[in-house]
Amino acid sequence: QVQLVESGGGSVQAGGSLRLSCTASGYTTSSYCMAWFRQSPWKEHEGVSAIDSSGAQTYANSVKDRFVISKDNAKNTLYLQMSSLKADDSSLYYCAVGPPHYRQVGPRLYSSNCSLSPDDYNYWGHGTQVTVSS
Repeated sequence: QVQLVESGGGSVQAGGSLRLSCTASGYTTSSYCMAWFRQSPWKEHEGVSAIDSSGAQTYANSVKDRFVISKDNAKNTLYLQMSSLKADDSSLYYCAVGPPHYRQVGPRLYSSNCSLSPDDYNYWGHGTQVTVSS
């Protein structure tokens, strides 16, 4: 059974930093995408960042140059280092895991960076709350 457990959320002032962690267990596939999503009552479910098994990263424009996604394979842990936080970043942050992403060109499939669509992910954690005060 796949389990994802997030931690590291909390309250911080605007301009501050937080590091989120997501420890995964039970997902045995060597090729995968892992991602961070966020959702708040006033915003849609938003893909924040993703990383594949090779380390290729994807970022939403809203967090590019402020957030960094990484993973520690030995610890089965996904991280999200968040800097220069804004009040608009306040949300419940989830991690998710799913199959690797491909794009089709004619009859052939090519490896592609992970998507930020929740439809492409199978397993989800319960989330960790991030609150940024201005």
